[in-house]
Amino acid sequence: MADGSPAPERAAAPHSIEAEQAVLGALLINNEVFDRISGIIEAHHFYDPVHGRIFALAASRIGKRMLASPVTLKPFLADDEGLKELGGVAYLARLAEAVVSIISVRDYAIEVRDLALRRDLMRIGDEIQGRAATFDAEMGPSEQISEAEQALYTLAERGKYEGGFVTFAHAVEEAAAMAEAAHKRVGGLAGISTGLQELDDKLWGLRNSDLLILAARPSMGKTSLAMNLAFNVARKHRRIAGPDGNEVLDAGGKVGFFSLEMSSEQLANRILISEAQLSAKALAQGNLSQEEFLRYLSVARELEEIPLFIDDTPALPISTLAARARRLKRTHGLDVMIVDYLQLVRGSSSRASENRVQEVSEITQGLKAIAKELDIPVIALSQLSRQVESREDKRPQLSDLRESGSIEQDADVVMFIFREEYYKEREKPTEPNEAMPEEMRRAAQEKLERWMDEMNALKGKAEVIIGKQRHGPICTVELHFEGRFTKFTDPVRTGSGYVPDPAAFT
Repeated sequence: MADGSPAPERAAAPHSIEAEQAVLGALLINNEVFDRISGIIEAHHFYDPVHGRIFALAASRIGKRMLASPVTLKPFLADDEGLKELGGVAYLARLAEAVVSIISVRDYAIEVRDLALRRDLMRIGDEIQGRAATFDAEMGPSEQISEAEQALYTLAERGKYEGGFVTFAHAVEEAAAMAEAAHKRVGGLAGISTGLQELDDKLWGLRNSDLLILAARPSMGKTSLAMNLAFNVARKHRRIAGPDGNEVLDAGGKVGFFSLEMSSEQLANRILISEAQLSAKALAQGNLSQEEFLRYLSVARELEEIPLFIDDTPALPISTLAARARRLKRTHGLDVMIVDYLQLVRGSSSRASENRVQEVSEITQGLKAIAKELDIPVIALSQLSRQVESREDKRPQLSDLRESGSIEQDADVVMFIFREEYYKEREKPTEPNEAMPEEMRRAAQEKLERWMDEMNALKGKAEVIIGKQRHGPICTVELHFEGRFTKFTDPVRTGSGYVPDPAAFT
């Protein structure tokens, strides 16, 4: 130091071997205490790695309704090198013998967990200090802040700073828990219902940690479908008490909608028009009937109650978008995130001077990272290239995605919206008129009638083409699109074909 005195020594990592021994001893004496501490402590919270392995083994056996005692654990730990340094398997017996009471085991578990969190906080602080002292062209202060926030969020949410390997047994337990949740959920879906039965049948719901891309050419209804999904999910939000007393999601979810193109007022207005089945023109001109106005107010009141959060900040960098999503998850909860749209998100400043493909790759990787970190489905809308318009069959393909390599690679699901009605409407033939010769007028009339028949057959038909899906089939889902209300619904199938579901417009 400046005054010549030695620098203060760094305090040892906080821990309590005695508290860890008390927890393990109580657990080995009476396995029933596991229910009192399982929601507090995990194997990674133990400072001594041997203690962590003993706890993990005991927890695994208890979870299978098998006895965990010094005798039953002995065969599994006989060759553990760390345990040999503590005296071998006899150490298990000493843990059990040293226990005075199991009444305070919960307090000891809380102490072990809190000390582990302190150790992780110290590590995060050291890393923040180290990075701040290093001038890195690839990581400016704003990126460092975002990374620090991510580390603190992970620690707060999961009680663990770093990731790393997990045992296959742990992965199997997680998969089994997901299957059980799907079994109990209405409709037996693996994820959150979209509110569209036909789409749920193919996607099996919106699954946690998935990145879903919803792409289309302009005027196909990307934002409309995204709004429909957001409203459907938020409206059905319901939580119930889980087995451990904590609340768990039972249906629907809390939705975060990043609208980088439209303002929150415009977005809310479109949802109101869609759900209240109103004419946008009549609403703008104030020409609503009394019945329509009352319907508008009713939907507005419902919208006020649902957990739908909108951020309309334009040109958000991916790091800022991630930080705001974490903050929303922490403060209000977040079950589904929607980004409208991908090409309006910015990459980091260091990538701005590089080519667009690299920037989009950074954005899609960032969106996938958000989905995994927050354990939620992320739906990102995307534009398609103009090459679609040059083909005779205008149904989109994966190669039509702008900067398609990274988008296709990082996405778990890629969906396209296609409405042939939109293209057919622009093929309207010339109407017959009196100036035409009789034969030409008759031909024009026949051509117009054929076009009208084709338009009637296509009216309201929409397709969601699932071009990629890691967990399910590649297929096409038929929906109905009501252009007046910009609303997608399930069609009702009849013997003569396909009509909209009347219940969706009542």
